[in-house]
Amino acid sequence: MRGKFITLEGVDGAGKSTLVPWVAARLRRAGREIIVTREPGGTPLAEKLRALVLAESMDPLSETLLMFAARFDHVQKVIQPALERGAWVICDRFTDATLAYQGYGRGLSLGIIRSLHELEVLSLQPDLTLIFDIEARDALARARSRDAATRPDETRFEQEDLAFHERVRRGYLEIARREAGRCVVVDASGSIEEVHGRVVTALAALAPAGGGTP
Repeated sequence: MRGKFITLEGVDGAGKSTLVPWVAARLRRAGREIIVTREPGGTPLAEKLRALVLAESMDPLSETLLMFAARFDHVQKVIQPALERGAWVICDRFTDATLAYQGYGRGLSLGIIRSLHELEVLSLQPDLTLIFDIEARDALARARSRDAATRPDETRFEQEDLAFHERVRRGYLEIARREAGRCVVVDASGSIEEVHGRVVTALAALAPAGGGTP
């Protein structure tokens, strides 16, 4: 039986990356094989492309093409093989991030991004996408504080102005509206316990297909 593909999305600072290991641990307790990965990244080549995208300023199309080059390698070598053997894959960002950041955020044609996604080897669609939503101003403050303290090499996107992050947030909400059957918007404000509860409710939608209780 094919595994399930779950993606976590949201503006920088929404808290999704913090929740990835928690989601993985919860699903492992239900007896599933869980693969945790991220985008851009997930393979040696994709991680090199990630470092390039995060460090070098470039035009939106170059940025997008590098994202899809990394995604191709990632899907071929990690995500698709895991799903085919029945594992569940949890990915920190996927194609929705490209639409939100390079499309809505940077203004690149959404048609170009969707055309690249429709290529046969890249057309993988998540079974469930959790979009962690929070006011862009609050998320940006969190992200800048976090990166200055722990990840000084990953600040290029956080250095964008508030208007950029507000466009990204609106993009995510528009994606959720257009694809309500796949996407669940999770309120990322409030206590971590409250956010956990919202995630549990969202994950329960996959339980009938996978068996057991997440």
